[in-house]
Amino acid sequence: MHDFRAARPAPRRHRPRRARPTAARTGRSCAIIARAGGTASFHKTDVGRWEEVDALIGTTVARHGRLDVMVNNAATYSGTALLETEPAQWEQVMRVNLTGMFYGCRRAVQQMITQEPRDEVRGRLINLGSQQGIVTSPRDLPYGVSKAGAIYITRQIAVDYAKDLIVCNCISPGKIVTGAGGLAKDPARLEYQRQRTPWPRFGRPQDVANSAVFLASARASFMTGSNLVIDGGWLAG
Repeated sequence: MHDFRAARPAPRRHRPRRARPTAARTGRSCAIIARAGGTASFHKTDVGRWEEVDALIGTTVARHGRLDVMVNNAATYSGTALLETEPAQWEQVMRVNLTGMFYGCRRAVQQMITQEPRDEVRGRLINLGSQQGIVTSPRDLPYGVSKAGAIYITRQIAVDYAKDLIVCNCISPGKIVTGAGGLAKDPARLEYQRQRTPWPRFGRPQDVANSAVFLASARASFMTGSNLVIDGGWLAG
């Protein structure tokens, strides 16, 4: 299951998250937003279920009157190469990372095309890809495939719905230190990532958040179908 957070007074934006939330974690997040002068709401959502995504958007529109920004960033991974990947692992990664993104985009666009434009735009979609959807994802086949799909679906939606004034962009982070355990802290993997990242530190969540704020703003109105890479120079090397 994945959680949803929306902050005000910025445009209404929805972020299905990767981690399985606890009440304490959700409470801390809402408290941080409140201290910054905003308000926040939480709606627990399994992004792999259409009816739950439908309910999420419906509840939000009932509360706020419209949907301005949808951020699709729910994700999981198996950490397995081709021969190690069981069909159930493949299906779960695709269910969350790609089917969940499809549901989020589909339901958001259904709502956005009914709205009056603001600053020339009816709504904005921000999908989370990964640099590992551009280059290979060592020993993590399902994740890499799902993130390549995220980049593709972004481009297709941007082209298909530009005439409807729907903006759709993607963010592809490199190595971001989030505090997650497991594969993210594997010593060999970390050393490989250090060698590949020219910038003298790994990315921080704020680096990705800053990019999302830009893409959610009117400053990005003529930018659609783009994949914004936030990787400290990894792909440039």
